[in-house]
Amino acid sequence: MEEIILELKEKIIDALNLEDITPEELDASAPLFGDDGIGLDSIDALEIIVLLEKNYGIRLANAAEGKAIFTSIESIAKYVQENRKK
Repeated sequence: MEEIILELKEKIIDALNLEDITPEELDASAPLFGDDGIGLDSIDALEIIVLLEKNYGIRLANAAEGKAIFTSIESIAKYVQENRKK
């Protein structure tokens, strides 16, 4: 799963134009949203949803599912590992 985490970090940095952050600086277990973690917002979440659909063939069924999946990069990686179609 480590390689999925690294791949996700790289894709998230690219998709969100986080030019001043390296994959090593992103804590995979940190919350994605809010002041306690990475500090992403709802627009960033939409970008990540598009990234998951385009790169892994994953479509999120509902908002509650998305909220659980988007807790951290680790939780997204686990979901990708279990549900990827590409």
